[in-house]
Amino acid sequence: MQKAYRITGGKPIVGEITCYGAKNFATKAMVAACLGTTETVLTNVPPIGDVDITVGLLQSVGAKVEWLDSKTLRIDPTSINTHKVTTPDSRSNRIPILMLPVLLQRFGKAEIPRLDGCDLGTRALDFHEAAVESFGGLVEVDREHMAASIKKKLKGTQFRLDYPSVGATETCLFLAVLARGTSVISNAAIEPEIVGLITMLRAMGAVIFLSPNREIRVEGVESLTGTTMECLGDRIEAASWASLACATSGDITLHGILPDTLNNFLAYYRKVGGGFELVGPQSIRFFRAGTLSPIMLETDVYPGFSTDWQQPFAVLLTQAEGISVIHETVYDSRLGYTAALNRMGAKIQLSTECIGQPCRFLHKGHAHSALIMGATPLHALPEPLEVPDLRGGLAYVIAAAMAEGTSTLTHIERIERGYGDIAKRLENMSFDIARL
Repeated sequence: MQKAYRITGGKPIVGEITCYGAKNFATKAMVAACLGTTETVLTNVPPIGDVDITVGLLQSVGAKVEWLDSKTLRIDPTSINTHKVTTPDSRSNRIPILMLPVLLQRFGKAEIPRLDGCDLGTRALDFHEAAVESFGGLVEVDREHMAASIKKKLKGTQFRLDYPSVGATETCLFLAVLARGTSVISNAAIEPEIVGLITMLRAMGAVIFLSPNREIRVEGVESLTGTTMECLGDRIEAASWASLACATSGDITLHGILPDTLNNFLAYYRKVGGGFELVGPQSIRFFRAGTLSPIMLETDVYPGFSTDWQQPFAVLLTQAEGISVIHETVYDSRLGYTAALNRMGAKIQLSTECIGQPCRFLHKGHAHSALIMGATPLHALPEPLEVPDLRGGLAYVIAAAMAEGTSTLTHIERIERGYGDIAKRLENMSFDIARL
């Protein structure tokens, strides 16, 4: 039976919530643990769908994965016994691509299923392929699989990313740490989750230097050991609940999040009319400070405004008095969720033009800019809303909380991949939400 959320909206959301550990760190750290020769313990691991999928992924190659408690994982990679990832569920996220360098390091060959994940437009897997080849590997791709092999030990290289992709940077790190010689990764991603992963790899014995100009230098070592690592709080989740507070004229206190990781989000939040107060080292109170003002924002790689903050923030902008602009420069097809918001009463117009600085999608026909005319009241729809993807789904949750009436959201497993069962998690808030 298809699971769904039933949400009755139209009132301020007030309460407290503790952010989970970051999905975009925890799942990558689980893979990194497989580079070690001894077991690794990860704490503050989020109990979410993508972690469950990654557990199955690691077990499919023979790793032993054990929950020590509800948020602590022990991973023993010594039992890994195959170079093939076979679990079918692993197609539903982007983690299998990171097993390619791990299995190459262990067996000299690797095979993974072709990837699906959220439909956000083109995701350049050629970055990963080019990285493997630069380190001395050979890559073969067909309709169902991606395979790689090496004749000798991976060798250090100089590799420049055309775009500072997070996933491709992680692939390069996993290739470089055990490669022979020194590697230099230029134009690398520097998100907090990447820095956390570098810290973990250093604790495992890697020698990694991070320069301020997006350059990472890695001196390969013979082997890595396991370690103990705490997952940092999820800055994407934190921004989602902050947007919920402001959009509904509510008041939400978040725990378990370092303010520094929210970076430019806090500046845009202030600019649009949101307020926040630091109430502890890892606690922030979010609320609406007054009338909301229209703004122009452009998504970008860190330290810019994260593409994963964009969808919840767009719902908030439907309540700003005037015309706001969103220019999406990271993924070429990430604004499709706005059609449902328009059916709920929003006035959002998409454009294939770069409304702002020209980006890499210029003249390519992708609807990657949005004009949001506000303020517009939202209303629930009589028909169920199908959640399109992880972040778009959370945008629907916020829209349903704002809307008069009762909304039904289906395919909620796409939300729970990153946020868990939010109906249970939001029990300490004045949020009328039930999981059906």
